Amino acid sequence: MKKIVIFASGSGTNAENIIKYFKNKAIANVVAVFTNNSNAKVIERAKNFQIPAVIFTKEQLNKGEFLQKMNDLAPDLIVLAGFLLKMPESIVEAFPDKIINIHPALLPKYGGKGMYGMNVHQAVVENKEKETGITIHYVNENYDEGHIIFQKKVTVLVSDSPEVVAEKIHELEQQYFPSVIEDLLTSIPLPTSNL
Repeated sequence: MKKIVIFASGSGTNAENIIKYFKNKAIANVVAVFTNNSNAKVIERAKNFQIPAVIFTKEQLNKGEFLQKMNDLAPDLIVLAGFLLKMPESIVEAFPDKIINIHPALLPKYGGKGMYGMNVHQAVVENKEKETGITIHYVNENYDEGHIIFQKKVTVLVSDSPEVVAEKIHELEQQYFPSVIEDLLTSIPLPTSNL
């Protein structure tokens, strides 16, 4: 059984969707949810599924003990699902090609610092884009610049408000994020036993 660790900063709808998706699957399960926001709704969502929710600060994230905690958990995949802090280089280096993020736009457009949530959808509408979508990518030391794994487009109508665009993006996230995670996990070789 492979191990997924989720990082989230907010409501946790993607985190909950991933937890539910893998709940009855033999390939993997979510072993912990980490959040930098003590008021995040994701904490309650994790507890509803008896999954430990770990609250930490930005300062703690950058300390050696945090990396040790990650090493102890030994996740096969670290999933950023609405996580707003930058992953420290020490963690990125310790888990090469094992940290993924979902971004609510078609990268490289509308990526980078400050481009998250409604900020992205507002920019998409203001620039009169005809389409937007989701990007699932590996995490490197820069915001939204890691190798792209998967993208899915959706049409933006002239009449669409940022809220309507947000709803369209949310539907794509819910539909595709868990299955892309599953595809990635099935392509990662299982750890070999020493027996």
